[in-house]
Formats: sequence, structure tokens, C-alpha cells
Amino acid sequence: MATVPTHLYIVRHAWAEDIGPDGNDFSRPLTKKGRKRFEKFITHLRAGGMKVDRIASSPLVRTRETAEIMARVFEIESGVEEVAALAPGSDWPALVEWTIHQDACRVAWVGHAPCVGRLAALTIGDGAAAIRMQKGAVASLRLDDGPGHPGELEWLATAGVVEGA
Repeated sequence: MATVPTHLYIVRHAWAEDIGPDGNDFSRPLTKKGRKRFEKFITHLRAGGMKVDRIASSPLVRTRETAEIMARVFEIESGVEEVAALAPGSDWPALVEWTIHQDACRVAWVGHAPCVGRLAALTIGDGAAAIRMQKGAVASLRLDDGPGHPGELEWLATAGVVEGA
């Protein structure tokens, strides 16, 4: 019998360059400072009890790099799966379907603003809500009835938690 996801982490990508090396938005990498800041933050969350079994990322470079930092910190051997439904304009029903088939208890989606805030709102059952997520922010949602049913926002944290800001 497959494991049903009971926890979802929605993550906004970390701090990125203003433009990609080829001049387009798709290829924007994380800044050196953004990588270090996010790794310190996510390491702090792990030390505080956060656990992740599976990570999905938008295909854009900055989200992929953010997700790879998470995979390294959480020692996820399967790495990161690129999921087109996390690209800008995110597709919540497709993400729910992907999540259901992961055979993992704790899943993370790494995407873009304002989509990540909308995805968090939809996951807690209020598609009209506005949830602002800063760069590198993580929203922790409980899915007691499984994906596709209203969940509960447990916490929303930013790098300021570690930096004392």
C-alpha cells in the first residue's frame, strides 16, 4: 500500500540574480549570498524538526538550485524532480495529482511568487486568500485528509528566523 502524503512544504525560491547569463528570466541562477543564506535557513529548519522525503521543483534554474540545496540538506537520495506544474502560473490540480503518486509522507514544492502564496491558500481551502511569501520562505501545511482536501497552515518562516530579523 502506498504512503499518503500528510505534510506539504511550499517553498519560494531563494534570492536570485536579476537576469540570467543569456538575458532571460528562465536561466536566472541564485546569487552566491542567496545560496548561503538559504542553506543556513533550511539547515536551521531541519535542526528544528522539519523533515522532507520528496522535492518537486519548477523547471526554472533558480527554483531547481533552491530545491537542490534542500535535497542536499535533507539527504534525499532521489534528488529533485522537475514538475512543469510549478512553473510560473502553477497548476494546483496537476501538483495535487503528482503529490498523491509520490509514496512519501512529507513533500516539498519549490516555486515562484505569487504562485506559491496562491498554492498555499488553495491547499488550506481558501483560493481567495493572499499569502505573501518572501524569497526563500517556507510554508508548512498539514494534510490530515490527504492532498486535494483542505489542509492546515502550521507555520510560515523566512530566513529572518535565523538572522534574528
